[in-house]
Amino acid sequence: MSHQEVNRELWDSTADQWVESAKVDWASPDPCWGMWRIPEAEIGALPDVGGLDAIELGCGTAYFSAWLARRGARPVGVDQSKAQLATARIMQAQHGIEFPLIEADAEAVPLPDASFDFALSEYGASLWCEPERWIAEAARLLRPGGRLVFLTSTPLLVLCSAPDAELATERLARPQFGLHRVEWNDADGPSVEFHVAHGEMIRLLRDSGFEVEALHELQAAPDAPARFEYVTLEWARSWPSEEIWVARKR
Repeated sequence: MSHQEVNRELWDSTADQWVESAKVDWASPDPCWGMWRIPEAEIGALPDVGGLDAIELGCGTAYFSAWLARRGARPVGVDQSKAQLATARIMQAQHGIEFPLIEADAEAVPLPDASFDFALSEYGASLWCEPERWIAEAARLLRPGGRLVFLTSTPLLVLCSAPDAELATERLARPQFGLHRVEWNDADGPSVEFHVAHGEMIRLLRDSGFEVEALHELQAAPDAPARFEYVTLEWARSWPSEEIWVARKR
């Protein structure tokens, strides 16, 4: 199966596991990032989105799009999981926040060129889609001068995570050269992620017409909630497990 089919099956089958976190995130008034829930106020990765046409690529339950809407943006959420979007629609009804939700592959969005001022991905397309394809698609969708902001796992976390290990360790477990498609098979089923080293990411962004403005390598707070089992808080206090890229379309 293609990576789209593998990942869609995973997210549809596990959608019920994300309902409670969707409730928490939709109820939160301010944006926070990633597994360690680092407040956007501490990072400053987002521009002023008031009045901007925004698209979230791989929106899941669309809590980040809801945060953008509260800040005055006009978001559109795109995800290929019908079940995740169903949760998003329930959250919209409960909170009275309406914006379009489109069931589609973030590597091929059925919307016109230059439709948006801002594109975002927080563990959506940035992790589950081929970088060469989704970044080019983000560039197509953005107007000149538009920004792309995305969060994903760091290459270091993946390099320290062996295919058969449950936790990231302090040792390198796989080579960096050739890093790209990474396949997992855990209790929830198979999945396919995509990771590239920083030099390759810079090249991909520039080749798609972007200029890199910032790279935020995130450190978990000492009291951060542990939401996932593949990396410990102690690890994420010593090394970045997540990073946020900020780029502007030329």
